[in-house]
Amino acid sequence: MRIAQVSPWFSPHLGGVESHVRSLSRELAARGHEVTVVTSRHDASLPSEEVLDGFRIVRVKPQFLMLQTPIVPKMRATLRGIAVDVVHAHSPPPLASQYAGSVAMERGIPYVVTYHCDVDVPSALGTLIESIYRRSFGATTLRDADQLVVTTQTYGATSRAVWRYNPAVIPNAVDHRRFRPDIDAGWVRERLKILASVPIVLLVGRIVPHKGIEHFIEAARDVPDAQFLIAGEGPLLGAMKRLAATLGVAARVRFLGRVSEENLPKVYAACDVFVLPSVSRLEAFGIVALEAMATAKPVIIADIPGVREVIEDGREGLLADPVNPRDLAAKIRRLLADPERRRAMGQRGREKVLASFDIERVTDQIESLYRTILNRRRAPTSRP
Repeated sequence: MRIAQVSPWFSPHLGGVESHVRSLSRELAARGHEVTVVTSRHDASLPSEEVLDGFRIVRVKPQFLMLQTPIVPKMRATLRGIAVDVVHAHSPPPLASQYAGSVAMERGIPYVVTYHCDVDVPSALGTLIESIYRRSFGATTLRDADQLVVTTQTYGATSRAVWRYNPAVIPNAVDHRRFRPDIDAGWVRERLKILASVPIVLLVGRIVPHKGIEHFIEAARDVPDAQFLIAGEGPLLGAMKRLAATLGVAARVRFLGRVSEENLPKVYAACDVFVLPSVSRLEAFGIVALEAMATAKPVIIADIPGVREVIEDGREGLLADPVNPRDLAAKIRRLLADPERRRAMGQRGREKVLASFDIERVTDQIESLYRTILNRRRAPTSRP
């Protein structure tokens, strides 16, 4: 098949959707499909076209960025010029999926939309803007799709944007071959000068409001014997460093910045507990939790729709009250005090990734969906 994956942002931009699209495209290409990722050229230094991991990337210059959204109307012309059998759009941020859908409809090409999370506009008029978009471009994009996909049952059931469209549930995926329990973590502790006897609590993610990073830092006050590591970058980095200093935990909360693809698996391997303290519906799945689980690490996840579905509370990890650093700290202390429980949770987490979230298994589901849609389109329609 010739497949276009349409994503507003893509590597080297960091994010869960970007990670998922790259893993999926790589696996599809390895299976012999012709894959083209169409995305924004958000950085002028990036090439307009390149080949990565066996698939092609086409980057289109945006007219401008608005509310963390690349506005790329020229993406329509690009999609008109690519020979494809299926268009698969990833939303949000909005508009890119709308461009993909309009061109697919125009060309009579089947298209799929994976709805990764609700739109959230951080402004005083945010609710109004979200409502207008959901009832206009958003509704058209989802309604005209041959199939809408959500990543978890609970998120799809609680999103006003998607529940009427009977979405298929196909989770995001993790590459278990890249994130493994046998990775040597000694390099991380040596570089950071953290003794083997000192437990490490890890958070991986962009430093943005919906990630709940301030609660992770606040929890460090009540876990005095551990080192807290934050891997990622973002606009709130300075504010979070100041918060750590104000709370008196700057010496134990370490900001690692952007971690290379080569070193990220080592950082996971170095931790004793992984934490995902997100507070918003912008966090609908949490691929980073899967990466930690694939590395056989116990996870503590905020008890919010979508994210909570990744684990069973008490089995692969623990659910924590969102926006509650004291509860988060208590859950961290509980796991750090019980090495055998951490080991068992980590093992079960790895088993769950292999059973439900492995990239090969998820790609099987996506491939099957594409074929079903293509066969449905090709089937002759009966006339009365």
